[in-house]
Amino acid sequence: MKRIAFVFVFIVLSTIALSNTASAQCAMCSVNAEQSVKNGNTQGKGLNTGILYLLAIPYVLLTGIGVLWYVKYRKGTTAL
Repeated sequence: MKRIAFVFVFIVLSTIALSNTASAQCAMCSVNAEQSVKNGNTQGKGLNTGILYLLAIPYVLLTGIGVLWYVKYRKGTTAL
């Protein structure tokens, strides 16, 4: 189990270390999104919805993993 955890931590740390740093967001993109919402265009609304989905997915995945881990832990302790 420790070996799997070590490999997982190593992969995560190497991924973080090897990733490129992101530059600042394009100012034109944010201005266009704001203006499109003000003008009644639905593209800005879709962009905002997409951002919310991208924000929620990691939290949903981590919650699911936590629940599975908790259920597995509880299953192991009730057998004693």
